Amino acid sequence: MTKIRIIGVPMDLGASRRGVDMGPFAVRYTDLRERLARLGHSVEDAGNIAVPLREDAERGAQRGAHFLGAIADVSKLVANETETALRSGRFPLLLGGDHSFAGGSIAGAARFHAAAGARIGVIWLDAHGDINTPGTSNSGNVHGMPLAHLLGHGDREFAHIAGPAAALAAANVALVGVRDLDAPEREHVKSWGLRALTMRDIDERGVRSVMQEAIEVSGSDTAGIWLSFDVDCLSPDDAPGVGTAVPGGMTIREAHLAMEMLADTGRLIGMDVVEVNPVLDERNRTAELATELILSALGKRIL
Repeated sequence: MTKIRIIGVPMDLGASRRGVDMGPFAVRYTDLRERLARLGHSVEDAGNIAVPLREDAERGAQRGAHFLGAIADVSKLVANETETALRSGRFPLLLGGDHSFAGGSIAGAARFHAAAGARIGVIWLDAHGDINTPGTSNSGNVHGMPLAHLLGHGDREFAHIAGPAAALAAANVALVGVRDLDAPEREHVKSWGLRALTMRDIDERGVRSVMQEAIEVSGSDTAGIWLSFDVDCLSPDDAPGVGTAVPGGMTIREAHLAMEMLADTGRLIGMDVVEVNPVLDERNRTAELATELILSALGKRIL
């Protein structure tokens, strides 16, 4: 049995398309809590982190990226809530919201484990790299920047929520399922030494081989593995309710296998589920699929 704490982050400040702030509600609407409990877990729902209205945050925009000041402030709250959950022996399950808040959730987990002298590893399951900085981004949308900041690059305030050192070491990060990188991100993958396992790798080698490598990278000499799961890693045919859909993503079964393999490790220490956008969805089926994949990551089996 795992003691799980659900934390909602209704953030839409990091994206240009509206509606993703309703993602936590859509995923909860699938009876997530009850279905996790039926797997034998102890589940509590801590509600939602307070996020300012976009119209109010606009007045505080700064530092060359849209709403970065407000996003950094919210991410600090997210980091504190994540760290508190871990201190109380709970598994943090964060529901978004756009991916920018992962700059807080992962920072909080990193800070918790750093106090014991340990690092954490991360599997970033996403169509995109999210490794732009305010200086390299063409859009200025911060949901394309959180991983860069967790690695210590970009805006100083956002990059050091975990403390003076970067939250993550590149050697312990695996990007999985990426298929839409811009030119600066390609350069960052090479210059920062990131392991990027693209859709071509999945096509050529299969999910099993790719996930084995990702688990080895993120689990080597770390306290455990944090999964940051953006539902746009999936094919838009299966998951239409996302803001930045890209053709050619993972199939439902490939995604379930990835989650089941993570569950098999017994080393999953927390999870973000981000970018569910009910405004763009069809009868909440993207949120339903997100819940099914959460269940697979937390122990649901076919037999």
